[in-house]
Amino acid sequence: MAREIYDDIFLIDLDQPRRGFKKFISSWLVRREGTTMLIDPGPSSTIQHLEEELDALAVKKIDFVLITHIHIDHVGGLGHLLERHPETRVVCKPSSVRHLTDPSKLAAASREALGDVADLYGNIKPSPGTAFLDKHEAERVGIFETVETPGHASHHRCYRVEDILFVGEAAGVLYPHETGPYLRLASPAPFFYDVYRSSLLKAAAIDVSHLCFAHYGFCDSPARLFDAALNQLDLWVSLVEKRMNTGGSDELFEDIVFEDVLRQDPAMTLYRKLPGDVQERERFFAVKSIRGIRGWIMKNGTVRR
Repeated sequence: MAREIYDDIFLIDLDQPRRGFKKFISSWLVRREGTTMLIDPGPSSTIQHLEEELDALAVKKIDFVLITHIHIDHVGGLGHLLERHPETRVVCKPSSVRHLTDPSKLAAASREALGDVADLYGNIKPSPGTAFLDKHEAERVGIFETVETPGHASHHRCYRVEDILFVGEAAGVLYPHETGPYLRLASPAPFFYDVYRSSLLKAAAIDVSHLCFAHYGFCDSPARLFDAALNQLDLWVSLVEKRMNTGGSDELFEDIVFEDVLRQDPAMTLYRKLPGDVQERERFFAVKSIRGIRGWIMKNGTVRR
């Protein structure tokens, strides 16, 4: 269902038919100066639903699709969308274009990283190369500003529209619980601590009033949110380091660190108040972040903060 969060800015839910995958994936629709923009069309499994929501909002034309990063839950449906809207132009990191025009490697990597969750998101259709704006064309549009924020992925970027920043997963995953925000680090392998942290600092320095998350919802206190995200990043790395130094069972390592996180991370305080199916989902992805951090430390040694 589409909800108007601000003036002509709509959050469109892209719920998936799996436990815990409601209020998780979304697309954002923005209308400004006679121009319609869609931030992250989502996976192919919900393109039909997205189209129905756009019809309900009387969207006749999508001028631009802005891609925060090319993980399949954000961009897997792009080729299907462009088939229905051939006039639409796409903005993404230039190095990502080859994986969208020939998504074979993207599909294989997604399957390796996500297992059967990748099947949930549906197949990826190739996008036509002519749909993509080059860097200079994108800069000339003038309605949005691109902010390169590698970290969650090497190809990750945010977009600023007026005083709103569409952060994708640069600051992790938000869940708007009734008693306050829940925030979870999103740092799957390959993880790069310094790159992730630098991007958080870069995004935090941008003067905006609101943050719009790909997962999920929005935040009207950007400074507080970025402080929490930075503290969370450093804490998780510290907890992984500590457990690595104490030794113990490799088989239980990720579960032990996850319990450490729940005890010590203020941003995860609400975890046990989340619906049970959402807890399952969050644990699944949190463990992937712990695994990514551990792999980075094993390769690079102790992280100096």
